[in-house]
Amino acid sequence: MGSTVTNGTTDGKTWDGGNEPLGASYGKLMMWFFIVSDALTFSGFLAAYGFSRFKFIETWPLADEVFTHFPFMHGVAAPMYYVALMTFILIFSSVTMVLAVDAGHQMKQGKVAFYMFLTIIGGLIFVGSQAWEWKNFIKGEYGAIETKGGSILQFVNSKGERVKLEDFAATLPEDREQLKRSNAMWFSSEADLPSYSVAEVQAGFKANPDLLIRTEVIFTKETAPNSVGAHPTLNDYKFHTKSKTILTREESDKMLANAHLVVEGANLTRNEYGSKLFADFFFFITGFHGFHVFSGVIINIIIFINILIGTYEKRRSYEMVEKVGLYWHFVDLVWVFVFTFFYLV
Repeated sequence: MGSTVTNGTTDGKTWDGGNEPLGASYGKLMMWFFIVSDALTFSGFLAAYGFSRFKFIETWPLADEVFTHFPFMHGVAAPMYYVALMTFILIFSSVTMVLAVDAGHQMKQGKVAFYMFLTIIGGLIFVGSQAWEWKNFIKGEYGAIETKGGSILQFVNSKGERVKLEDFAATLPEDREQLKRSNAMWFSSEADLPSYSVAEVQAGFKANPDLLIRTEVIFTKETAPNSVGAHPTLNDYKFHTKSKTILTREESDKMLANAHLVVEGANLTRNEYGSKLFADFFFFITGFHGFHVFSGVIINIIIFINILIGTYEKRRSYEMVEKVGLYWHFVDLVWVFVFTFFYLV
């Protein structure tokens, strides 16, 4: 009895044992394997961020109060505007990458080079914008006080508007010496001294009776249902408005008495905006994504040079543009999730 050898398909065309299974080249398959593995990595990071956020939801910073800067508009509150612009630029660079890939399919060298150039410019603008955002996040804007228990105290006026430390802190005749390895026991050192001491902030607060302290605890306002047992309407659903708790003047004095440190900006140890974990996750996840974008820009520059010298014209194939395009679209998609988790939710 004879035997029949089959290749696992009915038509023998889907996977015929050649070097391009499913019609994808080796390079494309390897790029897809990398994208899947990298997507799992980012998913783990964002899941950890989500769990930490909801565990410490009461002390988590409000994004609308953290990312309020816009270039060349000093002192103007523009919450989330620049982050939205960064997102638009990165997504638009994906559009130019699609156009570059399409031009490559048509073997139009000039158009491929033009759209790749626009993609590179978009990536550079995004990386530069992210560096500028980091600078403002690290530097801070208002300053705050950290208590002995680790709570963050922020200062507001009678209208609930944030007040900077420099607007009310007193100047006291005191000498503050930074601990350095050269003048310390066991060659230890400390971070740069803040602009004001705890005593200067306390003195300035006492001299301004209209100032109040706002804690990092988030107060959530909810709409109440119209009536019990009634047919549910839109008003029966809960709408949450996040705002931080403002203490009375007497409560503010008591809290300020426990002041321990003056905090300016954010780093891996202190965070004037709220929970320290927020800064840790922000630096790590956005930095990791920024590294991906920067790497993509470098790769795009290399591909762009090869386009100019006619490398892919000689090969009669612009598949390299298509492969780097897959990576670039993945980086853009990841930013959509990062943007949603850090800035919108």
